[in-house]
Formats: sequence, C-alpha cells, structure tokens
Amino acid sequence: MQRNVTGRDVHVVLAGGGTAGHVNPLLAIASAIRRQDPNASVSVLGTAVGLEHDLVPHAGFELDTIEKVPFPRRPDLNALRFPARWIRETRRTRAILAQRNANVVVGVGGYASAPAYSAAHRMGIPIVIHEQNARAGMANRLGARWADFIGTAYEHTGLKARDGASIERVGLPLRSVIADLCARFETDRDAARVEAAAALGVSAERPLVLVTGGSQGALSINRAVASAAKELLAHAQIIHLTGRGKDGEVRRIVAESAGAQVIGRLAGRDGTPAEGGDYRIEPYLERIDLAFACADLVICRSGAGMVGELAALGLPAIYVPLPFGNGEQRFNAQPVVDADGGLLIDDRQFTGEWVRSHVPGLLADRGRLTGMGQRAWRYGIRDAADIMARHVLELARSGTATNAPAGR
Repeated sequence: MQRNVTGRDVHVVLAGGGTAGHVNPLLAIASAIRRQDPNASVSVLGTAVGLEHDLVPHAGFELDTIEKVPFPRRPDLNALRFPARWIRETRRTRAILAQRNANVVVGVGGYASAPAYSAAHRMGIPIVIHEQNARAGMANRLGARWADFIGTAYEHTGLKARDGASIERVGLPLRSVIADLCARFETDRDAARVEAAAALGVSAERPLVLVTGGSQGALSINRAVASAAKELLAHAQIIHLTGRGKDGEVRRIVAESAGAQVIGRLAGRDGTPAEGGDYRIEPYLERIDLAFACADLVICRSGAGMVGELAALGLPAIYVPLPFGNGEQRFNAQPVVDADGGLLIDDRQFTGEWVRSHVPGLLADRGRLTGMGQRAWRYGIRDAADIMARHVLELARSGTATNAPAGR
C-alpha cells in the first residue's frame, strides 16, 4: 500500500485508552504532533467507556469509538465470545482507518490498540507503538510483531523489534502540566517552588512530603503515614492526598498520632485560604503539579505514569508497589531505585513503624535527599513526546509500512 503524502495530507490515528496511564501519554504525543506539523490531522481511536471518552474531546481531538475487546485470560464464556467480537471490532476499525485515510497508526496500549494494530497491518499502514510499563501488556506484545518503531519508557519491556524496525527507550510522554513544570525546573526550580507554595498556602521554606495513592487512594499508605504524623511533622510539612472518601479515616489517625490541631487544609482554587496546621489532608488535588513543585519527597504507588513523571521532575520518592496483579509496579520503580533516585518498599512492610524508623532520618539528611533527586533527574527523560512525534511524522510521510502484507 504505497502512499504519496505531503505534510498537509498527513493523518495520524492514535489508538488506546481506558485509564489515565494510557490516555495521558496518548494526548502528549498527539499534542507534540500538532506542534511539529500544524497541518497534520490527528484523531483518536478509543472506547466509549474509558477516560478517553471525556479527555480526548476536551483536549481538542476527534474520537472514534469501538467496543472493548479484552483478550481472554481464562477459558470461560468471554473466551468463547472473543473470536466474534474480535472480527467485528477489527472490521469496524478498518472502516474507521479507511474513512480517516490514516497514514500511520500510533498505539499506546489499552483495549482499542490491538484491533488497531491488526487492522493497520492488513491495510499496510505503518505502525508506531509506545510502551510505558516496564513489562509490556498483551496489546503491545501483539503490535510489536508488525510495528515499524517502538518507543519505550524502560530498557527491558519484553518487546523485541522485528527485522527492519527499531526500538528505543524514549521515556514517558509527559502531560502538558508536567512538561511545563520540567521546563520551569530547568530554568529556576526555586521560583517554581515559591509560586506553587503560595498557590497552595504552604511554606516554601520548610521541607514538604507529598503522600498520594492516586485518585482512589491506598489504604496501607494512608494508615502507615498518618500513624507516623508526629514524627514526620518534626522534620517537614505534609500534603496527604488520601483518595476520594478516605480522608475521614486519615484525619482520625493523624489526630490520634499528633493531635487534631496539626490537621490543615490547602488553599482552594476558589480563593479560599489555607487553614489549620502543617498536616494538610485532601481527598484529591486537581493541580498535583503544584504539589510536585513544592515536594522534597514523595511517598506513592509506582504506576508507570507516576514513576515516569517523578523521574522526569527529579523528585526522590519512596515507592510502595501495589501488591496485586503481576508485580508490574515493582518493575516500574526498580530502574529508578537502581539509579539511587528513590527507595522501594513492599506494601506489607510499609507500616507506621517503618515510616517512623526510616523517613524522619531521610528528611534530616538533606545531602542524601538532594542526591537522590539529582540521580532521578538524570534517569528521567523529558522530551519523549517530541521524540515519538518525530518518528510518527517521518513514517507518515514515507507512506509505506516496512512489514506490509504482500499484495496490500
């Protein structure tokens, strides 16, 4: 399938979604494509039930949807239904790619990626993959058979480039607020801290620990840190993002540990001032980039997005991997920890006693904390979205997949 295209004719279809971990890199790549070639058309293939349904149109990109086609993991009713669903949604995907006159398909993993890879291969459309996790998911393992370029956030993902293709560690494509903060850090990190601290109503002078388990929170992290509130407050102020519906328990534990008078709240976007003590408890913070700008240490899970952003920002972290699944969160954090840019502790070992025994000493050792941040920064990559966009546009303009089926 030979395509003779100019910059004005280029149409890129990005496929993937479901979770913020997939949607954010997808949108970062899409935005970078627009910056590098304002004449290029960009659309997204996703599902109607993932986060992409809201986030993609909000970011200014058109969204085509197909039904979810999860790969069966066990012999059950879903496995029996899978072949018919796969055929139906792959056909629908081929029709979308044809209607869009796609010159290249870019997949980031997630339910929509696998049908997009299969359809693009059969149509002779070049394929680009980005894998953000340390261990590649099933969709990207399928797509790697046909991909012309594979960009990864880690060195060893389990993906292998086929003959004639290439694979490169490019880093995590950063969402715009994080990319902007990285740029501020490169020019004047102290000024960024002062501005963010003023916006949140915290001190720019006193060390700050950010605690987050993501939007859903993490009970083990919440309980361990809250129970050590007294010891932590002797060295730093705390921003504790508990997850929705979990702030009540944290308030109770902190009050038992250090007294209710230490509990405070951040300044609000509506202009409400900060109030209370130095242990600031919020269920969620939409502008988490402001908290990153102030943080000296982060205590968090180790999802690929979190690890990639913290490394790019040069923030030292204590990573507490989610204790479920196939252990991919441990793999995500391990390279940064091996570079001495953070610490890794198992969920079952992350207790209040562990926090009291280890974190105050780390906060008191400013040299060690600063060094961890510098090493995280050296490991991190801040231009992944631009690197991916360059590869995508080069392939789109070449017009030919190097592994197209014969006769296509």
